[in-house]
Amino acid sequence: MRYPIHIKPDGKHFLVTFPDIPEAITQGESVEEARAAAVNALETALDFYFEQARLVPEPSRIRRDAEFVELSASLSAKVLLLNEMIRQQVRPAELARRLQTTPQEINRLTNLHHTTKIDGIAGAMKALGKTLQIRVI
Repeated sequence: MRYPIHIKPDGKHFLVTFPDIPEAITQGESVEEARAAAVNALETALDFYFEQARLVPEPSRIRRDAEFVELSASLSAKVLLLNEMIRQQVRPAELARRLQTTPQEINRLTNLHHTTKIDGIAGAMKALGKTLQIRVI
């Protein structure tokens, strides 16, 4: 998942905003510092979506030569899992029942700060009637 960013001079700093994730705003003293801060700003904003069980907006299409922040594969998979759980109105306890595991295990799958094997997320998606696909482009 690649989220477009806008970087613009703001006095002595460079302001970074995300058109798709309005909660993610940061700055840096240089463009390079602003880009680096953008990764942390996006991950912090995603925490709010996860904590509040809100749909994470899908990233807009990236225009040619546009700046963006790319989520890791595991973080992208967690976003897809959270969004599917919300769409289907499946709570962690229900998904745990389907997977014959504990709700705590499901909470780990949807915790941005917990390292999760991709197979666990793929299994959860399968329990939701979906298939997690990975491809190289």
